[in-house]
Amino acid sequence: MKVIKISDVPEQVVESDNFIGGAVTRQPLVTEDMGQSFNMSIVNFSPGARNKFHTHSSDLILLVTAGKGIVASETEEHVVGMGEIIHIKAGENHWHGATKDSAFSHITLTAR
Repeated sequence: MKVIKISDVPEQVVESDNFIGGAVTRQPLVTEDMGQSFNMSIVNFSPGARNKFHTHSSDLILLVTAGKGIVASETEEHVVGMGEIIHIKAGENHWHGATKDSAFSHITLTAR
């Protein structure tokens, strides 16, 4: 058994062409030594930061932990806040990130 205190997980600056509009950090919650079946991280977006349209090879679960954000597909867009859970099917083209006036954080869960 391993217990992790989220406040002890350091934030890593995300440097990727997939993010636009501001700074993004990531806190990995599951490491290679903990299991091979899924990825889980906290992603923190500064106001206005988001990722570009993209897809995943597995379903994606987002659990909003702070702030106000936007989750969008090619056909719909939702403003979401703390405590909301978003399920995005594998292969669905989408983006997510902070609104212009709020930082935004979510836990992301995907299969490896």
